[in-house]
Amino acid sequence: METQLIGLFAGGDFLKSFLEHLIEEIKIGDIGEEINEGILQWKHYFVIGDSFKVLLTDAIIVSWIAIAIVLLLFCTMARNPKVRPNKRQAALEMLVELIITTSMSFGMNRKEAEHVAPMIGTIGMIIAGCNVISAFKLSPPAKNIAFPVAMALVAITYVIYVSIRFVGFKGFWASMTSPMPALLPFKILDMIIKPCSLALRLFGNVFGAFVFMEFLYILVPVFIPAVFGLWFDLADGILQAVVFSYLTMSYIGEIVEVGHEYHEHPELFAKKKKDKTKKEAAAAAAS
Repeated sequence: METQLIGLFAGGDFLKSFLEHLIEEIKIGDIGEEINEGILQWKHYFVIGDSFKVLLTDAIIVSWIAIAIVLLLFCTMARNPKVRPNKRQAALEMLVELIITTSMSFGMNRKEAEHVAPMIGTIGMIIAGCNVISAFKLSPPAKNIAFPVAMALVAITYVIYVSIRFVGFKGFWASMTSPMPALLPFKILDMIIKPCSLALRLFGNVFGAFVFMEFLYILVPVFIPAVFGLWFDLADGILQAVVFSYLTMSYIGEIVEVGHEYHEHPELFAKKKKDKTKKEAAAAAAS
C-alpha cells in the first residue's frame, strides 16, 4: 500500500488529478444556466392506482426535514421542566414570554396572548427552520411560491378564526365597519391583501437571498460565500420568520382591540350609527 501511494505521488498522477478537480470546481461556466439549475425545483410524481398522481417536490421534502429538526430541538429544550430552570428552559421561557408580551402590546389581554402564543411560536419556528436549512446547501422551501402562499393562508385563516373566538362575530363585524360602515369594502380588500403581502415578502426575501448565494458559490466558491451565508442563510432567514410572526400578531390585535372596545363601550358604536342616520336624514330632507 505504501509503495503504491509513493508511486502515485512520484508519478504526479495525484497532483495532476487534484489540480484538474480544483480547476473544474472554480471554473466559471454559464452563470445563467447554473443559477437556473439551482432555482428549478426537483419534482417527481408517484402514481397510485391507475391514474391518481401524487406530486413530491424538494420543497415538501426539505419542509418535513426542517420541521423534524425544529420539533427535535423544541422537545430537547422543553424536556424535564424544573422549578429552577436550566439554560435551555430559560431560553424557551424567554421566547414564550416575548411572544406573549408582544401580543399584549397589540391589544390582547394576558389570557388571549397566552392562547395565541403556541400557534405564533409554531409558525415562526417552522419558517425559521425552513429558511435556515439553506445554510446546509439544501434548497429553502420558501423559494417555491407554494410554501409562502400556504403559510400566509394558514396565518390569515387563524387570524380570522381566533379573532372571532375572542370577541365574537359582533366584535369582528365592528372591527370591519369601524370607524364607519363605508369602509367595509376596503376592510375586505385589506383581508385579501394581507396574506398576499405575507407571502410575497417571504418569497421575495428568501428567493433573492438564494439566488445571490448561488451566484457567490459560482463566482467565489471557497471563502466569501461562507461569510455572506451568516447573514443571508442564517440571520435573514430568522428575521423573515420574526417579521411573519410579528405581522400575524398585529393582524389579530387590530381586530381584537376594536372588538374589546365594542363590548366595553357599545354605546359609542350605537352613537356613531345614530349620528350617521341623522346625517342621512338631514341630507335627504335638504334634497
